Amino acid sequence: MRATGIVRRIDDLGRVVVPKEIRRTLRIREGDPLEIFTDKDGEIILKKYSPIGELNTFAQQYVDATAQIIGRIVCVSDRDQIIAVSGAPKREFIGKSLDKELEEAINDREAILAKKGEKRYIKILSNSDEEYEGEIVQTILCEGDAIGAVIILSRSEEESLGETERKAAVIAANFLGRQMEA
Repeated sequence: MRATGIVRRIDDLGRVVVPKEIRRTLRIREGDPLEIFTDKDGEIILKKYSPIGELNTFAQQYVDATAQIIGRIVCVSDRDQIIAVSGAPKREFIGKSLDKELEEAINDREAILAKKGEKRYIKILSNSDEEYEGEIVQTILCEGDAIGAVIILSRSEEESLGETERKAAVIAANFLGRQMEA
């Protein structure tokens, strides 16, 4: 743990304000849930809560099966980062931050099927120059809230994405959303 040099007081209702600089760095927005942990030394640890993160192992199994069947790169993300990937090296995706445009698409519950160069085409990862020939983004909904996305990518024009891949993304997103509700 590293010190920030920022000190805050607890108000009369027991609240503490998380400084704007830290919220911006950790991409914490108003209304985002935080998990609270304590350790034996009396420290309180706040961690950004990712509901879909609870499905991490399950999501990985699902993307492995889907990628094997459709032969494309398949990812599952929460609202901030990729949590599961198959069909591509994990180091290229796992834990990588989503691009702001993709975050907005998830929050707006958009469904995207686009080829490189089309108006609807968006960047997937924020710190990557990698572009794909085609992409499908299907928002995962849980009790009406956007909690992440299923993303299917193609690297070449020969691997064009169509209705079959779109339906696979819809099925995966609906299934993962329902698992979160259960």
